[in-house]
Amino acid sequence: MKYFNTLKEVFISSLPLAAVIIIVCGFVAPMENAYDYVKLAVGYLGVVVGQALFLNGLDISILPIGKLVGSSLIRLKKALFIIIVGFLFGLLATVAEPALWVLAKQTHMIMAGVNEMLFVWVLSTGIGLFVGFSLFRILKDLSIKIVFAVFYIVIFMVVIFVPEQFIALAFDGSGATTGDVSVPFILALGLGISATMSKSKTNEDTFGIIGLASVGPILAVFIYGLVLKAAYGGVIPPAGLYNPGAVEHLGEIILDNMGGVALALFPIVIVFLPFQLFLIKLSQREFVKILLGTLVVYVGLLIFLSGIDFGFAFAGKYIGEVFLDAARPGWFKWLLLVVGFVLGAAITLSEPAVTVLGEQLEEITNGHITKMSIRMTLAIGIGFAALICMVKILTQINILWFLIPLYAIALIMLRFSSRLFVGLAFDSGGVTGGALTSAFLTPLTLGTAQAVAASAGPGAQSVLINGFGIIAFISVTPLIAVQALGIIYDIRLKKEQKLITEAEAEELEELAALAAQAGTAETKDVQKNTKEEGLAMEVKDRHE
Repeated sequence: MKYFNTLKEVFISSLPLAAVIIIVCGFVAPMENAYDYVKLAVGYLGVVVGQALFLNGLDISILPIGKLVGSSLIRLKKALFIIIVGFLFGLLATVAEPALWVLAKQTHMIMAGVNEMLFVWVLSTGIGLFVGFSLFRILKDLSIKIVFAVFYIVIFMVVIFVPEQFIALAFDGSGATTGDVSVPFILALGLGISATMSKSKTNEDTFGIIGLASVGPILAVFIYGLVLKAAYGGVIPPAGLYNPGAVEHLGEIILDNMGGVALALFPIVIVFLPFQLFLIKLSQREFVKILLGTLVVYVGLLIFLSGIDFGFAFAGKYIGEVFLDAARPGWFKWLLLVVGFVLGAAITLSEPAVTVLGEQLEEITNGHITKMSIRMTLAIGIGFAALICMVKILTQINILWFLIPLYAIALIMLRFSSRLFVGLAFDSGGVTGGALTSAFLTPLTLGTAQAVAASAGPGAQSVLINGFGIIAFISVTPLIAVQALGIIYDIRLKKEQKLITEAEAEELEELAALAAQAGTAETKDVQKNTKEEGLAMEVKDRHE
């Protein structure tokens, strides 16, 4: 029953994509080959069924491992051991991230010099290192605002030396590394540390660990790009043809993915074993349940990735190219702005991680910010992020002309945002770029960039430079949106506190006035009684 509920949620979340696919591929520009529709249907089915299996397997295997390890870290006592374990599990959880594998395949397809496996491990290492640093920050109670400001200033100083092909890819990689596997895993580690070893002992320390961890992949890809540039003698070969529909046989795709998926998941189990033997010590039944759950994750991830490779990514590329068909009028390509906005907003509204974020905010703010308001804010923001990305691709403007102002606004807002909302904002930037984004929106932008390059001629930007960036835009928008909500919340809170203070002051004044009146009346009564007693004594004396 639980699986069917998850399947229903995944299916509903994919409906916006299905609607766009049906409208474009069925009515606007029907595909010539009937087999392409078969590939599309099988690919879509594989993505939905595979993701549902994957998420159910997570609940009974990978996520419990993360929570158990996070709660047992305190028993290690020494900070160095805790940081090392944080690095190790941050790395291994990210290796299993499906969105990262999708991005690695897409990158390898365009640039053969980028090895898929190495790419995944490079970005995962970046996450691991910064998860370790995040735990160190919590232990030492370093200011999260200063840490974010310093690292993003470093990023935009280093980017000057990075090969142009790796700039947008680095920011996309940052968004792809924080998803369904890594986010709960890393949050479990952060929660365990903040609750037991943090100096401030507040939940605020838990938020921000995902956002800070996301810095690691950006710097990791920068370094990887510089190493590749040196390896190629300073000139990286041009991008190849992006053709996700090249492999026609589903069985061949499944066989190719089996080894990579195994290498992604099984290291987590292997590293978990020492914790099980010496610290956690689950019962045999519970331990076997976790192992079986890992097999469900394996099967689900295998089906999901194979569905993308077989037909889903092909559909995204096809739609991206249709709108730039030379046979259509010149204005037709600008409809991609509408397509991007609709897809970005619709996927965000149905994204489970965004719903969870909204519920957290509603609870923390005692209902002042409802979960629907955060979902609508993020949906509109990310819709515009997808629209801006389409503008970037169609005009071939360098992505830094967009990212630098957006990140500058986010960093300036740090000055006016509370510590809690800073952490929430940077964490939300990591949860909005999920598996469906990588599965469909990235192929859409890559297909569009390839069509732009074909129509623009020799002087056009390569697909590797112009095609990536959608996850980068989707990741930066929540930094601004959530901090804006936080500033509004703080203003409302201060107004309410001021009103409460004024009401309390008025109440105290009223009580003082009543007390004064009561005191005056009592004084008069005393004076009257004293006078009467004096007269009585005088009469008595005269009588005597």
